[in-house]
Amino acid sequence: MAHSVDVHVGKRIRQRRWLIGMTQQTLADLVGIKFQQIQKYETGSNRVSASRLWDIGEAMGVPVAFFFEGIKEEGMYQGSGHSDAAPDMLSDKEAMELVRTYYAIPENQRRRLFELARVLSDVA
Repeated sequence: MAHSVDVHVGKRIRQRRWLIGMTQQTLADLVGIKFQQIQKYETGSNRVSASRLWDIGEAMGVPVAFFFEGIKEEGMYQGSGHSDAAPDMLSDKEAMELVRTYYAIPENQRRRLFELARVLSDVA
């Protein structure tokens, strides 16, 4: 069974990759491995070494710490191997597509859309 930290890191790799619109093949090429290895990292079935995580962060423009953000919030602590958290909303492919599309909108229009969404959520 995969360790919860490995699963979390894999999810963060996948989230970042989706957010920037990068394929597994592109990431694998940038890091110098096969895309199947990226798949294994993203599911948490294979652990990512520190040096490989560094390379992945460089390829996707984030520091290594990015991949560990949210671990405490998910109830994962050193050595526990368990998480009591609800599923992360950004693990949903549709949600990631929405975020990517949102940031593709010009900033002034994006602010107006955000305010509209805020008003609509207050009504619901």
